[in-house]
Order: sequence, then structure tokens, then C-alpha cells
Amino acid sequence: MSASVPTKSPAPATRRAPDDTKLALLFIAPALIGFLVFMVWPTIRGIYLSFTSFNLLTPPKWIGLDNYVRMIHDPVFWNAIKVTVYYVALNIGIQTVLALVIAVMMQRLTQKTWLRGIVLTPYLVSNVVAAMVFLWILDYQLGITNNIIAAIGLDRIPFFTSGGWVIPTIAFVNVWRHVGYTALLIFAGLQTIPETVYEAGRMDGASEVTMFRRITIPLLRPILSLVLIITIVGSFQVFDTVAIATQGGPVNSSRVLQFYIYDVAFGRFQFGYASAMSVGLLIVLMVITFVQYRLSRADDSDLS
Repeated sequence: MSASVPTKSPAPATRRAPDDTKLALLFIAPALIGFLVFMVWPTIRGIYLSFTSFNLLTPPKWIGLDNYVRMIHDPVFWNAIKVTVYYVALNIGIQTVLALVIAVMMQRLTQKTWLRGIVLTPYLVSNVVAAMVFLWILDYQLGITNNIIAAIGLDRIPFFTSGGWVIPTIAFVNVWRHVGYTALLIFAGLQTIPETVYEAGRMDGASEVTMFRRITIPLLRPILSLVLIITIVGSFQVFDTVAIATQGGPVNSSRVLQFYIYDVAFGRFQFGYASAMSVGLLIVLMVITFVQYRLSRADDSDLS
């Protein structure tokens, strides 16, 4: 009688992981369509219009580099660049220092959720509303600030009507609105720093100031770089406060580049020239972002 040869049982079929590509594309599609329609296409269209003469009433007429030549020789354009850079320097310098101080205080003293909500509250106010409120508060004749200044025997300050005061005032308004949001971004970065490094610093006898200089700032560098890139790009695009409070005055003292582009496009209907200045601003922001990213080594963390 021959022995039966055992047969191998068939291996269980492995289940293939479901392909979620179509589902992922479905969820991405709305954002992708919005990005293409409202970002990519306007950018391409704007670059094309920058080489044309276009006023909405007639079809665009190709004129080559004439708009860029005009931009180089336009004194108002260069004044707008100077005013914008001055505003950015004030806004970023004050905002970053204050936001860093607020973030460190929230981390070292208290981390209450309600406090973060209070800090973020000004950011929830629109730029237009903030500009209108401060326009009333800082009014030369009726503003409560100047009434208090006059009550203590000092001269009233023309915050929005003086060439020397207007840009610092606009910078102050936007610092008030954005500093809480910036502080929360930095606070989130502080949360990634392990508490053990501070404990080691205390064991070595380091003071709070020393730990801030030698531990907090170096480990916070990638987050600070990101915050600076976001705030600098946003500051170069300041528009609302100027449009509501000063309309570029007095005598171009607050005519920042974004407002000048708007005025040329929708005030004079020179969309080709406005597009050329917009492309110039785009190139400036790209260069600033690239240089800042490389110099700050934003992609390299000391925590890794």
C-alpha cells in the first residue's frame, strides 16, 4: 500500500491595499482648482499684460519692454519703493521683537488658553476696521489720543497728516493687529523645544537671559525664519490701512507700492504698467525670500 503524499494547502491570498488615489484627488481638487484659477492664471495673465498697453476699453497691445523702461525712469515708483521699505523695516522690527517677548512670556509664565485668545483678538479685526478705528482715535482735532496729549499741555501730533509721522503710525496700527498672530506662531515653535535643555541650563547655573540667548534663539531659528518670511512678504503688500487712512498722502509720504499699483490700475486704467510694477514686486519678494531662506538656514534645525 503506497503512502499518500501530503498536498500543500494554497497560500491565503494577500489583500491588496485599497488605492486611495482617486479619493485623495477628489479632496484636493477644490483647493487645486482655486489655486489654479485665483493664483496661477492671474499671475500668468499679469506677466503677459506687463508687456502690453491695456486700459480695459481696447484689446491689449504688445509694446515689449516699454512698461519696464517707464518703471525704471518713474520717480514715483522709486519713492513708493523707498516708502515701502521704510514701512517694512519699522513694522517687522517692532512686530518681531514684541511677538518674541509675548511668546516667551506665555511659555515661561503662563500657558492659559484664554490668554492666547486675548492675544489673538486684534488679528480677528479686519484691516479696514482697524484703520478706521485708529483714524478716529488718532485724529488731530477730535481723537482721544490728541485730546489727552493736549490736556497734559503738549502739542497735538498730526499722526496721519505729517510726512514724518504717517509711516510710523501706519506701522503701529499694523503691529497692533498682527503681533498676536506672530506671537502665537513663535509660541508654537517654543513648544517644540524640550524642557530638558532648560533644566540642563539651570543645573549649569545659567540665568534666564543666558538661556534665552544660548538656547531659545538658536533652537527657534527655523520658526523665526519662517515667521520673518511670512511677515516680510505680507508687509510689502500693505494696502488697506493706507487706502483707508491716508490715500497715499501727504504728498506721497505714505504712497506704498501696493497703493501706487492700485492707483495706476484702477485710478488711471493703465493696467499694463500696473502689471509691470506687480511683476517687479513679485521678483523683489522672490529674491528676498530666497536670500533670507538661505542665510537663515531655515531648513536646518539644531534639534535634529
